[in-house]
Amino acid sequence: MHGDVAANSYMQTAYPVAAPAVYAPEWDMDAGPMFTATSTPSIRAASYLLIDAHSGRHLASRNATIPRAVASTQKLVTALVVLDAGNLDKPVRVLASDVKVEPTCLGLRPGETYTRRHLLYAFLVKSCNDVANVLARDNAGSISAFAAKMNAKARALGCSNSSFKNPHGLTAPGQYSTARDMARIAMAAYRNGIIRDAVRRQYYTFRRGNGQTVTLKSTNELLGHMPECNGMKTGYTVASGRCLISTASSRGRDVILVQLGTKTKYIWEDGRLLMSWGLQRSSKSGSLALR
Repeated sequence: MHGDVAANSYMQTAYPVAAPAVYAPEWDMDAGPMFTATSTPSIRAASYLLIDAHSGRHLASRNATIPRAVASTQKLVTALVVLDAGNLDKPVRVLASDVKVEPTCLGLRPGETYTRRHLLYAFLVKSCNDVANVLARDNAGSISAFAAKMNAKARALGCSNSSFKNPHGLTAPGQYSTARDMARIAMAAYRNGIIRDAVRRQYYTFRRGNGQTVTLKSTNELLGHMPECNGMKTGYTVASGRCLISTASSRGRDVILVQLGTKTKYIWEDGRLLMSWGLQRSSKSGSLALR
């Protein structure tokens, strides 16, 4: 099988193990925000929601229940569905139909074989759409069947206003979610040891079928620039604008921020500002248990 881990990207002797993500009724992000709008730093996202990652407590928001395109942030749902199936060291053969997608691709070629695990890490670090197709088809047999699994997973996590049509987030009619639903998904993903291990990496070294290696750099520019940031997922299409789910941890406090529909390049500065503010106001609950 092909794929490897870069020496400077949280190399470890064994990959983490994770159980299927489930909805926890005690997550209370449906409650009103803890702080008034006037006390919250101003950011540019059309919709956003900042929550305490331990309790789900709603810290700050704007338009959190408005449906909109969420682009590649929905790849977190894809990852959760793939992880539910387990057997991550199973070999997967790339088909010609998998690679007919743009624009962000790893350049997989039909006939190449990789493990689910290495594909999943490359997918979460670099947001590769061809890898999304391989994982979805391997899991469910077709993109439409996989989308049905994505929607079932979202419902199981308490999401009530989402509809997913593909595993990568490229624009499709009838595909949408909300900041609140994506926060529920992000909260489940944050408790998954494999996803946490993948999304905190700035780099991942992928070994191609011909033996050559390529070092993939994370699309998340907060990694390495905000010390407290420990990952999550980016997204962009013309329809969605810039989207970012980001997480941060400091002194036993953890926050999750969903930003959707930012129309400027300042989404990184906004994320750093609001998560830093949230870390000062979230509850101190010790280390977050991983499944």
